[in-house]
Amino acid sequence: MLSRTANDLFWLARYMERAENMARLLDVGYRMALMPHEGQGHRDEWRSTLASAGCEKGFFARHDTITMRAMIDYMLFDPDNASSVRSCLSTARRNMRAVRTEVTREVWESLNATWLEFSATKPDSITTNALPEFLDWIKERAALFRGVLSGTMLRNDAYFFSHVGLYVERADNTARIVDVKYYILLPENEIVGGGVDNYQWSAILRSVAAHRSYGWVYRTGYNSWNIGEYLILNAQMPRSLAFCYDRITEQLGYLERFYGAHQPSNDQAGDTARLLWDGDMNRIFQNGLHEFLRDFIARNNRLSQQIAVDYHFAA
Repeated sequence: MLSRTANDLFWLARYMERAENMARLLDVGYRMALMPHEGQGHRDEWRSTLASAGCEKGFFARHDTITMRAMIDYMLFDPDNASSVRSCLSTARRNMRAVRTEVTREVWESLNATWLEFSATKPDSITTNALPEFLDWIKERAALFRGVLSGTMLRNDAYFFSHVGLYVERADNTARIVDVKYYILLPENEIVGGGVDNYQWSAILRSVAAHRSYGWVYRTGYNSWNIGEYLILNAQMPRSLAFCYDRITEQLGYLERFYGAHQPSNDQAGDTARLLWDGDMNRIFQNGLHEFLRDFIARNNRLSQQIAVDYHFAA
């Protein structure tokens, strides 16, 4: 396969996953903003969402203050925000055109239909009340794309590159969603483990579709320890960091066998996977959850760069 084709497949899957995860980040901010704040003038839920998404600087270059309307426009529809859902879908579609002969008709049609329907949506029609349903639609379309990708593609290098990209992106975004909690200050009269704190953690669980499955694993209610463990170290949870790195090492292993060459990215992914397999929430919280997540995001970015070097994406 041409390196350019591998690059386009890798990023096609990343941008589709990113579109969904921008919707999930917006969802967690929306849910947290619903929480009553008695006696608190400043509400930082939306700022935390922007900070976690890495969009804070870009947002304030275009908007003076944070409002629900501005957040919807910037994170969903702004073509000048490279991470907006519109930009992600547009870039994914452009990459799809470049690799049209490498994907099935069903994969092409699912993405194209998503783009056409999204493009027909007027931003002003997505009001505060309409936002949850629209975010659910974005998630459903991303799930459909993954379904046809898994259900119709040959298990060859095209499939492997796309799935490495998918899970690299998902790992990045799960880390960012969990890190939203770091940026939110509890009201002065609230304690860690209190009602507001637990509500914020439950909002994070709901935003990654983990609310019900969390209850199957932990029957003691919400607490930051268990939620952190579930979303970081539990390899059964399909959006956890551990699950993503199980899949990344697996897909890179398939590429190693497909091309008959072991790459530095195999070792790099394996190192991060072992860090998660051997992970301990005592140690993570002791050293700082935010610091752990920032380090993980940096590791994940370095892996993406190493994959590009190993498979000559820039060539």
